[in-house]
Amino acid sequence: MSTTATEVGSKLETYRDLARQLRIDSIRCSTAAGSGHPTSSLSAADLMAVLLAGHLRCDFAHPEDPANDHWIFSKGHASPLVYSMLKAAGAISDDELMTFRKLRSRLEGHPTPVLPWIDVATGSLGQGLPIGVGIALAAKRPLAAPFHVWVLVGDSETAEGSIWEAFDHAGHEVLSNLTAIIDVNRLGQRGPTELQWDMDAYASRVRAFGIDPLVIDGHDLSEIDDALARARRAERPTAVLARTIKGKGVSFLENKEGWHGKALDSEQEKQALAELGESPDRKFAVAKPERWTPRAAARTGSVALKSYAEPVATRKAYGEALQALGASRPDVVVLDAEVSNSTHAEDFKKSAPDRFFEMYIAEQQMIAAAVGMQVVGLVPFASTFAAFLTRAHDFIRMAAISRANIRLSGSHAGVSIGEDGPSQMALEDLAMMRAVFGSTVLYPCDGNQTAKLVRSIADRTGISYIRTTREKTPVIYGPKDEFPIGGSKVVRGGSDKDRVAIVAAGITLHEAIKAHEVLEQQGIAVRVIDLYSLKPIDADALAHAAEATAGRLVVVEDHWVEGGIGDAVLAALAAKGVREVRYRHLAVHKMPGSGKPAELLDAAGISTVHIVRAVKDLLG
Repeated sequence: MSTTATEVGSKLETYRDLARQLRIDSIRCSTAAGSGHPTSSLSAADLMAVLLAGHLRCDFAHPEDPANDHWIFSKGHASPLVYSMLKAAGAISDDELMTFRKLRSRLEGHPTPVLPWIDVATGSLGQGLPIGVGIALAAKRPLAAPFHVWVLVGDSETAEGSIWEAFDHAGHEVLSNLTAIIDVNRLGQRGPTELQWDMDAYASRVRAFGIDPLVIDGHDLSEIDDALARARRAERPTAVLARTIKGKGVSFLENKEGWHGKALDSEQEKQALAELGESPDRKFAVAKPERWTPRAAARTGSVALKSYAEPVATRKAYGEALQALGASRPDVVVLDAEVSNSTHAEDFKKSAPDRFFEMYIAEQQMIAAAVGMQVVGLVPFASTFAAFLTRAHDFIRMAAISRANIRLSGSHAGVSIGEDGPSQMALEDLAMMRAVFGSTVLYPCDGNQTAKLVRSIADRTGISYIRTTREKTPVIYGPKDEFPIGGSKVVRGGSDKDRVAIVAAGITLHEAIKAHEVLEQQGIAVRVIDLYSLKPIDADALAHAAEATAGRLVVVEDHWVEGGIGDAVLAALAAKGVREVRYRHLAVHKMPGSGKPAELLDAAGISTVHIVRAVKDLLG
């Protein structure tokens, strides 16, 4: 059925009314707050009005509906526009809108999932589009879901490499269910952006990544409407490249420098609202999605973990535990940064290829995709060399703000990796992951412990990190041993005769056990504690050990001296009120080089002989 001119005119009038309301509310709430980004909101108001009233399929009364489209503001600083859209859709009231940026308000300076209609936290630029790629990947492959993913991208953030990692992956995977809407308003925080209004340059760049560019006037409602309709029907991922004017609609703001992140005062607000005209101040209809029921993701039974009796690298045990998880849980997905033959995530790929995602050497995109996949109910594990997770630390930090549940594995940790040298040695990862809000940090020492911990974090909330080792390590535990998160194990000693407690985890635990054997032969009783759970930490066991040994503790770790096991132990003891500690900390103090693992452990001062010396030094 053809659309009549009257119907088209009515539709465009609705878009105009909504855009005007969005502009007015963006100014009102930011002026009331005395801060915010009204001009960044004004430039995209027409784009979002057409999306909200014409193309988004979302039941705002039921944000949990799995058929809902997903809409992400990668330019999260335009939050006044986000919240004005929620008001226009009837999701929040005008009273709540005016609490913007106030203490205890849900309407924070940049959007976060404290609001049920917001998938993820944005504000650190360059992250929304990579996360959208993850949601679109999940929809295309394991979920076969009908929803579309819309991402509003700022032109300034296209200078971020992560945006191009996202375009690259979207093009490679032919994510036709993903549309990036780039608000090309020319002005960034301190002045013009890199490309300003060079729309041909934007088009050629996205086209080179396999993305179909649609160049439009971002204030022409008909052009926007047509572009978004084409994007939803497209057979390839689409970038709507919208030439806009920052501050559009208010004469003294339009295309003016010096207004980024600056709210209007009361007199300026009056002038702006007089120019914009009377707001319709109403609720606008948003189309609901068609009913869709996801495929059942029922578990097929208990997880059949492999048991180990011979030495195995914990990275290998990690991969085999993932494979066992995947066999019983269809919601588990695995992502890897082109090192799956080293992290052993390839074991999962062999048995569940449709749920394995090769992210190539793009660690930021890998973490972002994991965050996107957990938005739609999947259970993602992402792995690479632990040293390379540092590249994606901001994505991990923002994942915590997103309240995301993701599981990360870092292999090849510490000097014990051997000949590859310091560029491949993670020596700061424990400090990095301990500092993430609400994180869980685990460091297993053998295959059986690794398998149990992998199974445990599958259902754990927050950011979980498991550190794995390159070299094979002896088996210490049996397949029936359990390792509660937040616990520890006394693997040697444990009597009231212990004179020193040695605290270690992972590779150095084996050095500590050998040191116990040497000391035992010399008549020196020591306790060896396996601190496999670094966060949360077993403070009670540490305090008990300190009490039993008159405060004599040796901590040994394959990590820089700052921020790792040693700092965690001292913080835990301080929190328990332990006042007397005689302490030796064996950690990596000098830049390592290449060599055999045993040579490097010894050169770093964290091998058996150094542990024995530290114990004797404490005993005088």
